[in-house]
Amino acid sequence: MKILLFLLLTQTLFALVSVIPVDIGDDVGLHGKLGISLETKRGNTEKDNYKTSLRATYDSNASYVTWMELSGEYRQTNGVEDTNKLYSHVRYIHKITKQTLRAEAFVQIQTDKYKLLQERTLGGAGGRFKIFEVLENAKGYGGIGGLYENISYLDNSTENNVRLNSYLAYTIRFNEKSSFSYIFYYQPLFEDFNDYALSHDIELQLHIYKQFYLKVSASYDLDSKPPLGVKNEDFAQETMFIFNF
Repeated sequence: MKILLFLLLTQTLFALVSVIPVDIGDDVGLHGKLGISLETKRGNTEKDNYKTSLRATYDSNASYVTWMELSGEYRQTNGVEDTNKLYSHVRYIHKITKQTLRAEAFVQIQTDKYKLLQERTLGGAGGRFKIFEVLENAKGYGGIGGLYENISYLDNSTENNVRLNSYLAYTIRFNEKSSFSYIFYYQPLFEDFNDYALSHDIELQLHIYKQFYLKVSASYDLDSKPPLGVKNEDFAQETMFIFNF
């Protein structure tokens, strides 16, 4: 626990522990996931890279499921900082019909020094529906709603936006503990659909031993109108060990 608290307090946070879609009754009770990746190089290359992710989920098995995520990354290369990110997200899903329809609400805070984001705070709500389910081994979901975001940049400029929030997600389980998942988000401004953000995330999660898992993931993000001096595309791939508790 002391090691976990040290990591959360001294390193900034970055990526979600998992993109596997969650539904009521999937994993009853209180559960957590912890992921840590540490890299140090000395000699011809001087590099320090720290990633840590924490997710806590409570599933009532009756009417709702809720979870909180904290994650992030800090990196220095040859003594120069080049990555400094923070991400936190809280989501609540409530049952509307027995199998298909859910209501959800969420809040999120993030920073990214090298995207010039001092802080992005948002809140939103919407509906979620199950698209398909095949013998509990494959599930697909869609969601649509809206969000309000407040963005402050490092140059002291600000934005206040109202966006459509839509997504598609599915997961395929190879067995009880290993799976492949994908999620796609599309978030245009209501007043200008040419100003949009979209993201693709894929994840392969493999069971190793008891509560330990290996996660291989990749993400692609696109901002159609990023701040001046910031690229509009980002791609990332990572491999991380996960501990479920």
